[in-house]
This record gives sequence, structure tokens and C-alpha cells, in this order.
Amino acid sequence: MQEDIKEKRYIYGPVPSRRLGFSLGVDLVPYKVCTYDCIYCQLGKTIKKTIQRKEYIERREILLQIGKALLTKQKIDFITFSGSGEPTLNTGIGFLIRETKRLTNIPVAVITNGSLLYNEKVRKSLLEADLVVPSLDAARERTFKFINRPPSSLKFDNIVRGLLEFRKEFRGKIWLEIMLVKDVNNSAEEVKLFESIIGKAAFDRIQLNTVVRPPCVISTLPLGIQELRKIKNIFGEKCEIVSDFKKELQKTTFRKNAERILEMIKRRPVTVQDISASLGLNRNEVVKYLDIFRKNGKIKILNFKGKHYYGAR
Repeated sequence: MQEDIKEKRYIYGPVPSRRLGFSLGVDLVPYKVCTYDCIYCQLGKTIKKTIQRKEYIERREILLQIGKALLTKQKIDFITFSGSGEPTLNTGIGFLIRETKRLTNIPVAVITNGSLLYNEKVRKSLLEADLVVPSLDAARERTFKFINRPPSSLKFDNIVRGLLEFRKEFRGKIWLEIMLVKDVNNSAEEVKLFESIIGKAAFDRIQLNTVVRPPCVISTLPLGIQELRKIKNIFGEKCEIVSDFKKELQKTTFRKNAERILEMIKRRPVTVQDISASLGLNRNEVVKYLDIFRKNGKIKILNFKGKHYYGAR
């Protein structure tokens, strides 16, 4: 069992993704090493907030684990570099994208908060990906500081500049995600500023998201569907509201892990960290299981002393 956990340490899934179908997730940095400490983050508070790029995890080991995952012949729609921190912090990301594409024809996606796209080296490292999904959660400096809580060295104007430069250079698809938080970045003024930024680049999709999983800051609230539709109409035909996952779940590893997690929850309320540590699953993977259970009415969320616990219904 311990040997299997070690083998799976840097990859997780395939798990159902609302945007990417069945996604094989790849962690390129240790848990919650990130450039931001977003108020809405489903994985909790950032442990190490940094813009220092280095090879946090040895690239050959990650590539080996991707190769082993491909041998299982499970349904995979995308190999996705995202995980539990900001993937572009790893200086090996360009190598890993290239080498992964040599192993398989499955498209490679990168989900990034976009904070380092002002760096030319970062932009070049992503050029061979098939799809990049960057985030833009604010349309001005003060909202940026409130919602993303970046290091003082990261400036909003540079974030936008990097995003627009990347659109000029990248030949693949870019789906720009905007995470909307009620009474934070959804005012008419903010939406108009978002619209002006979006209008400067030909993004393939604009994806509206909101808080659907327990956030880092409990007071962070979602927008209702009517509010999302109103903003979608303003942004135009390329804009979409991120929908729930609708494909049939795979019947192998996913079902087995689901049973193990539900069994834990039935015994006593547990946190994401409890489940991850006990079952040797990536925390981001655990969150996706819990999201499905919550929507199916199998579990409930309990808040105690600022922590989110999951209990059986």
C-alpha cells in the first residue's frame, strides 16, 4: 500500500472535471506552494506564498509517473498540469509538456492563475501546450489585492500585460476563467472593466465560475445563476458559465476511491486533509470526489472553528 501511495504522489485521477472531462492531474509543486492566497481557494490557505521559480519536484520522476498512468488505459480526455499549487513555479514545466506530448496524443492542458505570464520564460515554457486556462479574478488593483492576496511584488498591470502578451504568442487555445465572488468583483463597474480587458485579446472562451466548494475564507459567497447569466450576456457569445460534470463516471479506480471516502465520512466528520492523509490521495482529487457527493446529497458540510468538515447525511 505505501509503495502505491508513493507511486501516485505527483499525479491523481483521472478525475471528472467540469471543464476538461476526465482529467489526469499532475502536481508540479508541493501542496499549496503558490503565488496567491485566494479567498475562494477550495484547498485552504497558502502555506508558502512565493514567486521563486525552481524545480520543486524532479521532472524525471513526474514524467515516469505520467508514463505509468498512461499504461492503465483508463479514459483520459486531458493531461492537466494544475494540482495543489501554481504549476508555472516549476521551471521544468516546459520540458514536461514537450515530453508528455511525445508519450501520447492526449492533449495537454495547463491550469494557471496567470500570475507569472509577465515573465517571458514562463510564457515560452507553455507554448507547446494544447490548452492553457489562466485566471483573471479582478479588473483593477484593489480588487486584485483583496481577492488573490498576492505578494507585494506582483502588480495587477503586469498580470494583465502578461496575459495579453501570451495571447499574441500562443497558438493553442486559451480559455480565460473569471472567478466571481459576490459583492467583491461583480459590481457593474468591475464588470465593465473586465469587459475592457477581455476586448483587447481574442480568447477562445471566457468561462465564468463562482464559489461552488467550501472556500478558504468562509464568508466568501457565490453568485446566483441569474447574476451569472446577466454577466455572460454582457461578455458575449464566447462566454459560458462553467457547468457541472455530466459524463458517466468510470467504474474502476474512481468507484473504488469513492467507496473508501464515503466509508470514512460515515464513521465521523472529516476534513479534506484527514481523507488525503488516511487514503494517500491528492487533496485536489479528494475535493472533486466531495463535490460530487455533495451534489448527490450524500454528504453535508459542517463548519467548526474555521474548518470545513464533511459528514454523512
